[in-house]
Amino acid sequence: MGKLRIGIIGAGGIAEGRHLPAFQTMQDRVTLQAVHDINEVRARQVAELYSIPDVFGDYGEMFRHVDAVVICTPNKFHSEIAIAALKRGVHVFCEKPMAITAAECRDMIEAADKAGKVLTIGYHYRFMQESRAAKAIVDAGDIGEPIVARVKALRRRKVPGWGVFTNKELQGGGSLIDYGCHFLDLALWLMGNPDPIEISGTTYNHLSKTPGLVNEWGNVNHATFDVDDHATAYIKFANGSSLLFETSWAANVKEDIESVSISGTSGGLDLFPLEVNQEKNGMLLNSEPYWLPGKADPGIPQAKAFVNSCLGLDDVLVKPEEALQVSTIIESIYESSFVKKK
Repeated sequence: MGKLRIGIIGAGGIAEGRHLPAFQTMQDRVTLQAVHDINEVRARQVAELYSIPDVFGDYGEMFRHVDAVVICTPNKFHSEIAIAALKRGVHVFCEKPMAITAAECRDMIEAADKAGKVLTIGYHYRFMQESRAAKAIVDAGDIGEPIVARVKALRRRKVPGWGVFTNKELQGGGSLIDYGCHFLDLALWLMGNPDPIEISGTTYNHLSKTPGLVNEWGNVNHATFDVDDHATAYIKFANGSSLLFETSWAANVKEDIESVSISGTSGGLDLFPLEVNQEKNGMLLNSEPYWLPGKADPGIPQAKAFVNSCLGLDDVLVKPEEALQVSTIIESIYESSFVKKK
C-alpha cells in the first residue's frame, strides 16, 4: 500500500500549529505533498519549513497531485473547497465548523456520498484522552441513559485579536461558531447524538463593543465588532433529554472554564477533568482515573484516524452527519437570538 499524499489548503496557524506536525509523525504512511494559500509567500514559507515539494496558487490544480486534502481556510470557503475536492475524487478533512450554514453542510455530504470519498470534520476535542474515556464509560452503560447535559466553554477576556475570527462575512459568527462548537459537538457525541426538537438561544456582544476593552488576546475594534462574544442556549431532544449550553470569548468570570457534565439515569460524569459520579452499595461515590490511554496531543490521533479512514482501515470518528447536526443547532441558536432581538 502506497503512502497517502496529502495537500494542505490554508497555511495559517491551525495548519502549522496542529495538522502539519501531526502528519509529520506519520511519515511511514503519509507524504505531505502540496500546500496552497491565497498568500503565496506564506505558502512557500510553510512548504520550505515542512519540506513540502509542491506549492499551488490554484487549489483546483492541487487535486491532480494528492489523494486527500486538509482544509484550513476561513469558514466561508469550507463548503466550496470540500465539494470541489470530492468531485475530483479527493478525500477531505475539513477544519471545524463544517460550514457556515446547514445547507452547505448537506451539499458537502451529498458530494462525499456521490464520490464515495471520506469527509470528516476537525472536532479534535473528541480525540482527547478524557473524552475518549468518557465515551467508553457512557457506551458501557455506567451512567445509564443521559438525561441532562451541561456545557460551559468560557474564556475570560480572550477575544481573538488576530486573523479573521471576528469577521462575520468570512466566519459566519464569533464565539459560538468558533469555540463553543467544539463543546457542543463533544456533548452531543457523548449523549449519542439525539435528535433536537426545540432550541432557544441568545447571543451577546456587549463587552467587545465597549471602547477600551481589556483583552488578553490582542486589540479589538469595538466600532466594527459584529459577531457574538457570548452565547447561551437550551436544547431539548426527541428522547426527552436536554442540554444547557454557554460559551464565550469574553466572559466576566473568575477564570477560564471548559466543562461538560452529564447526568444519567444511574450516574453521571464530568469533564474536564474526568470524574464519574455513582451510587453504589448504599454510598455516593466519585471516582477519577489513575491513568488514561492515548496521546496527550489530540492532533495526532485525529490525523491517524483520518489517514486510516482514507486507506480503508477504519471508519471516521467524526461523521459528517454528526457535524451537520452541530451546524444545524448553531444556525438555530443564531436564528433564535435574532428573532428575540427583532
